[in-house]
Amino acid sequence: MNIHKATNKNDLGKEAARIGIQKIKETISRQGEANIIVATGSSQFEMLSHLTNEDGIDWTKVTGFHLDEYIGIPIDHPASFRLYLWKRFVSKLPVPIKSFHFIDAELNPKSECMRLAEIIKEVQINVAFIGIGENSHIAFNDPPADFEISDPYIIVNLDKNCQQQQLGEGWFKSLDDVPNQAISMSVKQIMKSASIICSVPDKRKSSAVSETVTGEIIPSCPASILQSHSDCNLFLDSQSASAINSN
Repeated sequence: MNIHKATNKNDLGKEAARIGIQKIKETISRQGEANIIVATGSSQFEMLSHLTNEDGIDWTKVTGFHLDEYIGIPIDHPASFRLYLWKRFVSKLPVPIKSFHFIDAELNPKSECMRLAEIIKEVQINVAFIGIGENSHIAFNDPPADFEISDPYIIVNLDKNCQQQQLGEGWFKSLDDVPNQAISMSVKQIMKSASIICSVPDKRKSSAVSETVTGEIIPSCPASILQSHSDCNLFLDSQSASAINSN
């Protein structure tokens, strides 16, 4: 794991986007196309802003995959990650992306998991843009995460800490409004990505970050699995890195 420490969130996002852009361009140059995973949440705001402002990528040669989505909420709900990805990524690109495989978890999540599995199993993900939750989750794989399940997309239960984070970030009006389940890309599928760009700003993530980089690889800290990836770049700001610096 390569750890990059920036002074603030904007610099974090700029550097994460820069390295991600470089890897996408290298992949397109080498094989003519690229496949990427795009995460959501407030931790990705700055990175996505810099990523979508890049005009040197031929996005018509890029296929995107959606990381996770709440079960049961419509696309026009303020917390919908489909809506988020349209507003903050797909619609912001300088040219249209080749394709983007959104997760529709509103009506039949089991069938949606199967549909997406058939698509993603045919490709190699070249770059995965992800984050880490306050409870150290990656995607919606809350602790204790299943490191062994091979299904690319799974239905998961959201723990209270995860739900509280979604409320705290302003996506919902009350804790009761936060869904209990989501479709999530599995840990094993995320780890198949050739490169991982993990953006984690903010003080509230500092404890999870410290456990991720200094602790054992254990399901109770899902993000700790990133230690075992051969090309994982973790981007921190001064706040999210503070617990590491104090050790």
